[in-house]
Amino acid sequence: MSNDEGSGMQRRSILSIAALSVFAPAPVFALPAAPRVDRIALINAHTGERFSGAFRDAKGPIDSAMKELSFFLRDFHCGEETKIDIGVLDFLAAVLNSVGATKATVLSAYRTPATNEKLARTTFGVAEHSQHLYGRALDIYLPARLKDGMEQARAMKRGGVGWYPDSHFMHLDCGPVRNWTLGGRGLGRLLLDGKASKYFPEPIMVSSSGEFVGRHSGRPLAPTDRLALHDLVQKALNSLHRH
Repeated sequence: MSNDEGSGMQRRSILSIAALSVFAPAPVFALPAAPRVDRIALINAHTGERFSGAFRDAKGPIDSAMKELSFFLRDFHCGEETKIDIGVLDFLAAVLNSVGATKATVLSAYRTPATNEKLARTTFGVAEHSQHLYGRALDIYLPARLKDGMEQARAMKRGGVGWYPDSHFMHLDCGPVRNWTLGGRGLGRLLLDGKASKYFPEPIMVSSSGEFVGRHSGRPLAPTDRLALHDLVQKALNSLHRH
């Protein structure tokens, strides 16, 4: 074979390799997965306690955080706690993220059978086998976009979503997918034993006589409500002074 023939074969081989490199799929290199870290910020409407931080990482639930959350979300009527289901925390974190909320106020979380039975005797009408009994449910309030949060939660179909429009809170649980809406004012206060909470304020208005009254009841605010309102106003004034 001549040198010219050898050179021609070499050129054809190079061209064949080049053609294959054009049409062959580029090699795919697996990139390291970003670690999954879910964070949440909560306020307990009854005690004023707060939780803020990660409850899950790439390996799963964070044991220390889950223990802290089990205490934070205890039945405040008696102090009893249970293991909180990670599913309801995942659900809540997803809802908060969907509406750009940075925190939620918890009105009720774990309930003992005694607490559940007590609520069942009120106008609240709790279920006999409520998901609250198993640490799988949260009743929450958002200071903004609460209705949007409820709609996003229902669209996710990750569990039960209860909507209490007149009492300004919603229920989330990681049980079977189902939705319900319940009217009735003051139901949130039943969850707090009728106590006022500056973290879950009743809507108010100013009467014709210049007195603060409940928007729905029309009655003058109770002393604890007035104190909560005073705290909120004072915080607002302090914020204005800082800016």
